Amino acid sequence: MDTFDYKPELQKRSGEPLPGEEKLVSFQGANGNLMKSPWSFRQCGEAGKWVSELLPHLGQMVDDMAFIHSLTAKSNTHGPACCQMNTGFTSEGFPSMGAWISYALGTENQNLPAFVAIPDIRGIPPSGPANWTSGFLPAAHQGVVFNAAEPIRNLVTPAEITETAEVDSRKFLHWLNQMHQADHPDEADLGARVAAYELAARMQLSAPEATDLSGETKATRDLYGADHPNPLLSAYARNCMLARRLVERGVRFVQLFCGSRASGVDGLLNWDAHKTLKQDYERHCPILDKPTAGLIKDLKVRGLLKDTLILWTTEFGRMPTHQAGTLGRDHNPDGFTVWMLGAGVNAGASYGGTDEFGRRAVKDVATIYDFHATVLHLLGLNHEKLTFYHNGIKRRLTDVHGHVIREAVKA
Repeated sequence: MDTFDYKPELQKRSGEPLPGEEKLVSFQGANGNLMKSPWSFRQCGEAGKWVSELLPHLGQMVDDMAFIHSLTAKSNTHGPACCQMNTGFTSEGFPSMGAWISYALGTENQNLPAFVAIPDIRGIPPSGPANWTSGFLPAAHQGVVFNAAEPIRNLVTPAEITETAEVDSRKFLHWLNQMHQADHPDEADLGARVAAYELAARMQLSAPEATDLSGETKATRDLYGADHPNPLLSAYARNCMLARRLVERGVRFVQLFCGSRASGVDGLLNWDAHKTLKQDYERHCPILDKPTAGLIKDLKVRGLLKDTLILWTTEFGRMPTHQAGTLGRDHNPDGFTVWMLGAGVNAGASYGGTDEFGRRAVKDVATIYDFHATVLHLLGLNHEKLTFYHNGIKRRLTDVHGHVIREAVKA
């Protein structure tokens, strides 16, 4: 109700109790009355989609997006909810979506990882590596973590080691690894470690070029905001540029984060606006808006969008009420918005909806299982057939649930 889910009735009845839930207690405690969005909305695109004034650049992209306004989550706590959005389960230890896709589709570039996670410079997200883990899949499918500010470490060969010595050492190590693998054929972790080191060796040549932004034109840097005076905006913009460069070079799955895990002050480093919604979102939305829109425009101009699926997600939404004694909103897993854009997406679609205040999904209620099933379908994968046998169970990203949201898919 503050970004993409405009609620005129919430604006009109702000200050009144939430009907039927006047004594609502949520994640951080008691809730107060309904609280309208502090920002105005305007109609964008040919369809007149209502978008908050906080997102003027993304508002220009709505005709390319398919919105799901009725998503629901199982947890109202950041860590478990992030795990569900990224792995399908609220508990840690399950493979992330990126790992599943790496497992299913492999890589298009043998010199770069199939799956890269790009954390914000402000810090990693809630649950950290659980968001890009390979879980019980072969460890080679785990996301490789780096960003534009901290490129991949330890790739440069020390000056005192000659090229001949480097080549001979690798050959000898390869021989030892082959002998050990032959004696221990069932050790998946060993194979993954060997593959990781071999990939690292190849990345010594390819990764520095892929992560070097110095050759980007001024027009491209301006499109993203890479030289913006706000250091957080420019850092996120450079991460967006890095994401595009990785996609260009065949990285299968790129996971890009905007914001950090919980900080000492709610909402300071992330979107967790428990106390000061207006100040927090006016700090974070500009960081998100221009660089993300720049990434979409750049992919489109370069002809990459027809083969690239973009997902914009969150682990849950926020309450239409204010937290008691504050001007912020508490967590709300009962109805929130995500969108997708690009290859195979039904551009301009809006699926489902929340009630008149944005409290609960009431129309075409969707689950994260449904969202994941739809993503896999758009990538040419059947979510019921993409399985991995583990502890006596054929495990899936969607567990035993999930239906493709056909309305979000181009006919």
